[in-house]
Amino acid sequence: MSGTLAPGLTFTQRVTIDPARTIDFMGEAARVYATPEVVRDIEITCRNGVLSHLAPGQDTVGSRIELDHLGPSLLGAEVEVAARVAAVDGRSVAFEVSVRDGGEEVARGKHTRFIVDVEKMIGRLKAKAAKAAAS
Repeated sequence: MSGTLAPGLTFTQRVTIDPARTIDFMGEAARVYATPEVVRDIEITCRNGVLSHLAPGQDTVGSRIELDHLGPSLLGAEVEVAARVAAVDGRSVAFEVSVRDGGEEVARGKHTRFIVDVEKMIGRLKAKAAKAAAS
């Protein structure tokens, strides 16, 4: 991790709400931005934002999300996902996040990501898979 990852950094991403990002269980007239997709877009925004601040061979994984989904975003709407680094504690990076649709806040919360060494993580995953296969 470089010394450039610090509280106060901000990252944004614009997302157009396509059918894959919407709920379908209330019918076509009620296709709105699905909460799990809001979470996904927040995770991607935070991850992409910090990548340039990490050492080669490092990445991040999500470890916590706290989200209030405040209102709907319609199919076809463009939303802005914004993240601000609130704290860096060793390998843990905490963000304050907000999602806005045309100036209206539709979601807000907190997200935490953990910085990992990719090769070590792959080794842990292989060991876990081997253990599962053996049992």
